[in-house]
Amino acid sequence: MNFTELFKIAAESGGILFIMPILLLIVLWVSFERFLFLNRMTHLGEQSAQSLDQLPDLNAHNLRPLAESTPAPFKALLEVPLRYPNIRDSGRMAEILQEVVMRQVPTLDRGLWVLDTTVTLAPLLGLLGTIVGMFHAFQVLDSVSNHPTAITGNVAEALLATAAGLVIAIIGLITFNGLHNRMRLVVHQMETLRTMLVNRLEGLEQHELGTSSAKPVYYAAQEV
Repeated sequence: MNFTELFKIAAESGGILFIMPILLLIVLWVSFERFLFLNRMTHLGEQSAQSLDQLPDLNAHNLRPLAESTPAPFKALLEVPLRYPNIRDSGRMAEILQEVVMRQVPTLDRGLWVLDTTVTLAPLLGLLGTIVGMFHAFQVLDSVSNHPTAITGNVAEALLATAAGLVIAIIGLITFNGLHNRMRLVVHQMETLRTMLVNRLEGLEQHELGTSSAKPVYYAAQEV
């Protein structure tokens, strides 16, 4: 099958087969770009959690260098205790951190709607191309000189549009589910980082309360 025959088949599908390569390129490009981005975010999430776990104390002196060296979206979480240094209530801090997580999530699933749309659109376009091709295939019967069995070849060519749409949908579905699972992992890492910050804030608060309550006892012992 040469280029001329492929062009003829694509034309008989109502031009649908001309759109299929474009949809395939879009699926491959979005999948590749999102995979690199989310894979990088996964490694950054692991590094951020390990670096935070190694901090001796959650104060500005220790947290600021880590926040400055961490890219987004984890940078936004680490900057919250620096932006609100007077908040020692763990519940209030947890709410602020949750707000930051919710604002960062849209940056993670950007572009995934393209894959979701393509998974549904490609088979429908393929079916439409097959229906248009079937119209051309049955025109063989209009001429008495054509044998009725000649229609089978045209029907097989018309089904190429449906096959192309299904192939694109299968590729898009696999990559969409894989990227969606990777995005959920990054969101889980952000939630883990939020919990780590809240827990360390509670530990710092308890340490400060213990230090302040121990001072009067020390002074009272000196006076006695």
